[in-house]
Parts: sequence; structure tokens; C-alpha cells
Amino acid sequence: MNVFFSGGCKNGKSTLAERTVKALAGGDPLYYIATMIPHDEEDRIRIRRHVASRDGMGFITLEQGTDVARCLDRADPQGSFLLDSVTALLSNEMFLPDGGYDPDAGERAAAELRELAARAKNVVFVSDFIYADSGLYDSYTETYRRALALCDRTLAEICDTVVEVVSTNPVVYKGVLPL
Repeated sequence: MNVFFSGGCKNGKSTLAERTVKALAGGDPLYYIATMIPHDEEDRIRIRRHVASRDGMGFITLEQGTDVARCLDRADPQGSFLLDSVTALLSNEMFLPDGGYDPDAGERAAAELRELAARAKNVVFVSDFIYADSGLYDSYTETYRRALALCDRTLAEICDTVVEVVSTNPVVYKGVLPL
């Protein structure tokens, strides 16, 4: 089963996603696909906080900041996976470590997400909803927003359940939340 969570930043998506993937896993291996590549101390603090919050939950952490389907080379595809987050994954794919920029990263990331969902038994995806404002942004930011929308639409299409989290409240648009 594949489940897609979207919603604003810091609104409870990750906590609900953790509960969901644990419910899906039963006794199967439980994996956390960590996509954030730290760039500064603030990022490292955020990662430490996320790791601490998962302590004792039984997750095996797979660091995979790009080429996300490759994490299955180090895991049992019959396990249950939590990918947090699509937002960071796309950023890593689009804005390269050498300062380069790949405007086509959205199509590649969407294909990788589709592959991961097809090959793994259960995947719970988490993405940030960044489309509600009417701000005018530079071309790089607009390209990123369009690419994230492509990834999110892809996940909404292929996932059995689609949920928007609004102020910690899940709103189910497709399927049933398996809790």
C-alpha cells in the first residue's frame, strides 16, 4: 500500500506518517528514507531532532538524498518505508552540490518515486504543500514549485491513499487512512 501525505510545514505530517507506516508494517522491516542532505548547522540540528524523535520506534534509517529508488539495494522491498521528504529530495536533485541547477529534475524525481512505489510493499511519502500563496518568485523557485507539483501529482495518482494534514488534522481525499 502507498500513502501520500501533504500539508504545510511543521503541522504534524511526519508524526502521522510514522504512525501510518508502523501500522502498515506489522512485523515486516521498517525503514526511514532520510532525504535531507545537511548544508549548515540548522540542518544538522533538525536532523538530530528527527532522529531523536524516532528513537526506539524500530526504524532502520536509509540516507538517500538523491536517486531514491536506489535505497532498495540496501533494504528488503517487502518491508515498509517512510520517505520524508519529497520536498528535500527534489531540492537535492535540482540544486546540485557544485552550484549547478537541473531544471529537469522534477521529471526524474517523479519517475524515481513511481519506481519506489512500484517495487516496495508499502511506502508512505511526505511532501510539503507550498502552493497556497500568490507570491511572485524568481525563475529557479518557480521551476522548483512546478517540479514539486509534478512529484505531488504523480504521488496522488499512484498512491492508494492521499491525505492533506491541516493543523495536525488529516483530511483524506482518496482511499482510507490505515490507522
